[in-house]
Amino acid sequence: MDVKEAIAKRRSIRSFQEQQIPEHVLEDIFQLASWAPTHRMKEPWKLKVFQGKGRNIYVKALMRSYERLGFFHQNQTEKAEKMKQGIETYLFSIPHHVLVYMEKEEDPLKMDEDFASVSAFIQNVQLIAWSKGIGVLWTSSPCYYENGFYEEIGLHMKGHKIVGLLQMGFPKSIPEPKPRTAIQEKVEWVEEG
Repeated sequence: MDVKEAIAKRRSIRSFQEQQIPEHVLEDIFQLASWAPTHRMKEPWKLKVFQGKGRNIYVKALMRSYERLGFFHQNQTEKAEKMKQGIETYLFSIPHHVLVYMEKEEDPLKMDEDFASVSAFIQNVQLIAWSKGIGVLWTSSPCYYENGFYEEIGLHMKGHKIVGLLQMGFPKSIPEPKPRTAIQEKVEWVEEG
């Protein structure tokens, strides 16, 4: 699969087969993805891969954070309990939860540069994985702004910034492509000053 095909055919995957991706394959993907552009050669991306029984740590921390953030209505306990069970079941059906984070910078310019580099790294992961038949969903959550969640997964909100979570595995199903806006609607050509 060439780069053009990987870009055009990549899809966000939401249902995965049960089997795990071999660790050496994940390492190869992450290593190749590290050729992302990086300011000052900082390579700011850091990863925590929750897989197998390690998923318990991530899923339980996420669920407790949802609880603290008030996602489950206390007055509808039966409905809230079904919702919790559904979310937990879904999260445990994902073979790999890859938390991508970086160290915070005091300088806002450096912080933006690092965030951009980590985002480029994540897109590389998605494209490389897709070329190997592996699906990825790049997700975010309000929990990534909640101190208790950081503590439970071994990070510190004061010093770390979670950029996103990559749900990874072999796709169970691949969604149809969604149309993209014509680029002419997004580009302004400026030729005179």
